Amino acid sequence: TFDPLTLGHLWMIQEGEKLFDELIVAIGVNPDKRTLLTLQERLALIRASTKGLSVRVESFENEYLIKYASSVGAHFILRGIRGPGDYEYERVMRNVNAGMNKEIITVFLMPPPEIADVSSSMVKGLIGPRGWKKAVARYVPKPVFQKLKEKYCEKR
Repeated sequence: TFDPLTLGHLWMIQEGEKLFDELIVAIGVNPDKRTLLTLQERLALIRASTKGLSVRVESFENEYLIKYASSVGAHFILRGIRGPGDYEYERVMRNVNAGMNKEIITVFLMPPPEIADVSSSMVKGLIGPRGWKKAVARYVPKPVFQKLKEKYCEKR
């Protein structure tokens, strides 16, 4: 959901751009998931954070990722694995997706150690206590950090 986009996500996007002729960064909308940022904010922040990269930023909802990938003519799905928990989840999802469409291959990347533990959930959990800005700034692109400061300060 890229809620919010992290430096780990950005690393994946940068690496994906090198690997593939075209890269689509697609936000899957899950109506049951409460998000910190609106869909429009997340789309705008991904676009701002990937300025200068050759990527397409889109969203989809009420559709499986594998079906969306097929609808845009994708041959690959790029996913990140930070650790053993991600591996187990992604292994299962890869097999489920292959059961729906064997033509689309899932490609896994592992981020470098300095961002391997960064997740959107972790970033959201850091927001609030005294000193949160310094902590969060280390894990998100500048446009995302600015938006989080705006949103958090507006609520206070």
